[in-house]
Amino acid sequence: MADLDRNYTQPQTIGRQAEAVDAGLRAYMLRVYNYMGIGVAITGVVAYFTYAMAVIQTDAGPQLTSFGSFIYTSPFKWVVIFAPLVMVFVLSARMNKMSLGAAQLCFWIFAGLMGLSISSIFLVYAGQSIARVFFITSASFGALSLYGYTTGRDLSGWGSFLFMGLIGIIIASLVNLFIASSALQFAVSVVGVLIFAGLTAYDTQQIKEMYYVGDDGTVAGRKAVMGALRLYLDFINLFMMLLQLFGDRR
Repeated sequence: MADLDRNYTQPQTIGRQAEAVDAGLRAYMLRVYNYMGIGVAITGVVAYFTYAMAVIQTDAGPQLTSFGSFIYTSPFKWVVIFAPLVMVFVLSARMNKMSLGAAQLCFWIFAGLMGLSISSIFLVYAGQSIARVFFITSASFGALSLYGYTTGRDLSGWGSFLFMGLIGIIIASLVNLFIASSALQFAVSVVGVLIFAGLTAYDTQQIKEMYYVGDDGTVAGRKAVMGALRLYLDFINLFMMLLQLFGDRR
């Protein structure tokens, strides 16, 4: 009878443990997406208000304010352009040594810097076009991330290919800052959409696999912030590549 009781209770215990892991994983992923969503919202708000302070409407058309000239046409524009890139490398290297509060704060600051950096899109593209591409990006990102979360296929083999593609995009984009080739920009945008679409699914699966039920609150929180940073970068870059391809210029 004792053996029968043990055989009966063991599957129940395993089942409860599996349910606890599933609930913990769902809470962890929800936390990742919440952080990411807040980061995207901060970026959008900062980008819009930066543009609002940088441009005034006159009878002759839009004109840059002194603040707009400072961030868009003075040598300081290079600080605006490269500050987010520098900070993302610092965040990636130091995240595991930060407290949870410091990691969150640095992520919000990074999102704000990114908003400052991409605020010039309002000078280049029509507002309705930006909104349309944003919703297209949101739908695409959601579908790709859902695929990465639910698929039983191991996507780890994509990693090296996607990383090499990402490095190539960064180098080509930096070169194009100076040569301003429309053909190179088009090629970067097309390849970029494919790379960041793949990274969205790949990163989602990797973030899911980072979850460990035994992590304490600080470790789990830092993992969630790092996961949010990865998905945030995928989303923002996918949005920018799609905007360059399909955005209506002013």
